[in-house]
Parts: sequence; structure tokens; C-alpha cells
Amino acid sequence: MKNLAIDTSSEVCGVSLLENDKLIDDNSLNNGKTHSENLMVLIKEILERNNIAINEIDLISCVVGPGSFTGIRIGISSVKAMSEVHNIKISSVTSLEVLAQGLKSKTKVGMIDARNDQVYCGIFDENYNLLEDYIADSIEIAINKISKYEDIEICGNGAEKFKSLIKEKIPNVKFSNDNLQKAENAGKVGYRKYLKNDLMTADTILPIYLRKSQAERLKNK
Repeated sequence: MKNLAIDTSSEVCGVSLLENDKLIDDNSLNNGKTHSENLMVLIKEILERNNIAINEIDLISCVVGPGSFTGIRIGISSVKAMSEVHNIKISSVTSLEVLAQGLKSKTKVGMIDARNDQVYCGIFDENYNLLEDYIADSIEIAINKISKYEDIEICGNGAEKFKSLIKEKIPNVKFSNDNLQKAENAGKVGYRKYLKNDLMTADTILPIYLRKSQAERLKNK
């Protein structure tokens, strides 16, 4: 099964091609250009390089957030169009699931810097099940919730930014050596959801922002 993974929720425009959950090729890029400039070019390149037509793709694993509001909208709009035209199944994946993918500890935590001492955070068990609602709050509140669990490993740019504070509050915590969001991991998560028939369509896939954009927050003030 050909699985096209797309992640536009971070600064990297991520595109990977997998056979089920095994990586075939990656064409991710962070060149300073916008995702709207890069995404369809990267998809075209990776398909041509592997002699695969878009209508041969069986599944699109799409990261729906949280992360860059603009990037998420670009990714989802592109996936909706491809799914609608070519009748491709969609797996909706969060960026926090992507970060937790591959962590070895019993409690897996994906953490993204949301600025102003805020983080997006997802806490998962050894089988990647979400242990409680996604967190979009201060780093202190996130640490308090994480500290309830045992054998904790954390991944993401939020973990990098607040490493000292986290280590002070949770001394035995482990940190991943690789904090990048990878489209390959989005594909692995997406395939796992496909096996559970946890799928979306062009009509039902939605972004997960967790909080309002800065423009919306300023407007409300």
C-alpha cells in the first residue's frame, strides 16, 4: 500500500513516501520558502522519482496540527483536493503523535513550543494511546500533568527550549536526541490508524489548532 505522508505544521515542509509503514523515500525541505511554494513541487518530485502516479497512492497521512496555522491550512487544503479528485483515503495525524512516534519509554510525550512560555503537549502510553486531553497551556501546567506518570521520554522543540526547567521538576525524565518532526513518522502513525479503520475524507478532515491564532487573540482583546 502506497502511503504519502505530508507535514506542513512546522518550519519544515515534510513529504515522505512509504510502503505501508516502511520508508521508500523522503523529500522534505526547509529552504526559507513558504509551504505554498514548496508542497506540490515536493510531492510531484517524490512521485516522479519513484515512478508512481498520484492515483496509485492508497493513503495520505496528513498532519493536521497543532503548529503553524498557515502551514496547517495549506497542507489540509492540498490533501482535500488530492483526496477528492483521486478518491484517496486520508489519515488525520497530529504533530504531537508524530513527535511521540519511536520513543522507547513507557510514557511518551510530544511537546511543541507555542511561544510566551506556552506549549502544546501530548502524553501517550506505550501503545501510543492518548492518556489525557491535549494540552495547550503554560509549561508549568504541562510539567505538572506530565509528572504524574512514570518512565517519561519527551521529544520536540518545546522539550529543547524548556529542558532545564523540566529536568528540575522531573529529575528522571529522558529527552530524545532528535526533536525534529518527520513526515516519515507521520506516515507510520497514519498507517497505524489505517489498520484501525480510523480514516477521514476530504469532507471530514479538520485542523487541530488547540488555541486561537495570535491575530484572533489580539482581535478579541
